[in-house]
Amino acid sequence: MKKTFFNSLLLLLFPTILFSQVAKELNPPDFIKTITFKSNTTQGQLPVLKLGESLMLEFDALTGDEEDFYYVIEHFNFDWTPSNLVKSEYLSGLDNQRILDYENSFNTYQIYSHYNLAIPNTQTRGLLKSGNYMISIYDDYDELMFSRKFMVYEDLANVGVNVKRSRNVKFIAEKQSVDLVITTNGMNLNNPLETIKTVIIQNNNLNTAISDLKPQYTLGNELIYRYDTESAFWGGNEYLFFENKDVRAANVGVQYIELKDLYHNFLYTNISRKDRPYTYNPDINGNFLVTVIDRDSPDIEADYVKVHFSLLQDELKTKNIHVYGNFNYFTIEPLTQMLYNPESKRYETTMLLKQGFYNYKFVTVDKKTGKIDEGAISGNFWETENNYKVLVYYKDLGSRYDRLIGFGEATSVNITN
Repeated sequence: MKKTFFNSLLLLLFPTILFSQVAKELNPPDFIKTITFKSNTTQGQLPVLKLGESLMLEFDALTGDEEDFYYVIEHFNFDWTPSNLVKSEYLSGLDNQRILDYENSFNTYQIYSHYNLAIPNTQTRGLLKSGNYMISIYDDYDELMFSRKFMVYEDLANVGVNVKRSRNVKFIAEKQSVDLVITTNGMNLNNPLETIKTVIIQNNNLNTAISDLKPQYTLGNELIYRYDTESAFWGGNEYLFFENKDVRAANVGVQYIELKDLYHNFLYTNISRKDRPYTYNPDINGNFLVTVIDRDSPDIEADYVKVHFSLLQDELKTKNIHVYGNFNYFTIEPLTQMLYNPESKRYETTMLLKQGFYNYKFVTVDKKTGKIDEGAISGNFWETENNYKVLVYYKDLGSRYDRLIGFGEATSVNITN
């Protein structure tokens, strides 16, 4: 394909400009839905894989035309600028290959093709280096359809993660602080204040990640991070959820259904929880899971449903309200925006989603600044159960790329003072 030659030419002609650019994901067009990563240890939108572990990327194309799609894999530094490695150094085999594994939907109102890309495969035999990666999906006309980030780590450092209540008295009831202890397994780290980088991610949401904290203390082979405010996250609230695995009957969170061109699920109207007491309600931290009842293969037998969301809320003049969750990679876009209905005094929107179990919440976006406030509708509570992932990068003196040498994970279910 022509894009390979073009990208190589850019690398030769404009290295300074290109290498200063920070990579960002491109969201898919309306006809591509339900982008999901699967691996031996994770399922969702943000896979963190151990070096040598396999990866599966799945998505649906709703055109029903059995279109051809191609994938390209690129390696990046800690800060998502392109690394200095050439492709043969981090990739065994070839990319820029057509995705061969796809199936058409069966017995569904919405026709779609379900695509599966497994890494490694016959053409792409595996990833050779740890670090940050981006996988990009192109169509047959070399147009970029979407791209997604993922991470590959080497198990060279133990990462202890502990979640505490905020040490800032002003936010003690609303924020959670993350403490880290990084222990090297016999690996000598040169000048860790400069060579070690960290990223802390709450609920798989890269938009709110805290990065590049420096170790405060060194004790033998341990690096200790115990910040008061720098590693603190808003606690948020437990996610709302619904389940529509049986498309013909009202399930959890679904008030009633209608069958038109497709099935329509009308969810119960939600209310603001900001000024209400915190109530524990188990969730999957914003994630989603495709599932369907009385079917053998949810990938191709789950149907697409028009889901109707509503929020009882006075009209906000300076802010927009969006539906927010991992179903679209925590993206704020026109499809997620709710419109105010003056007759019902509710914010309403409809989204096309595949059958399954979904977490979601409502967030506000300032019309002028674009700033997202996740707690404006849901509230922020220190008791909220959140998931935290910690990535540890190391770039030795003279090294040409950032190695991802450690990965740690914890939840705030046992949060302490």
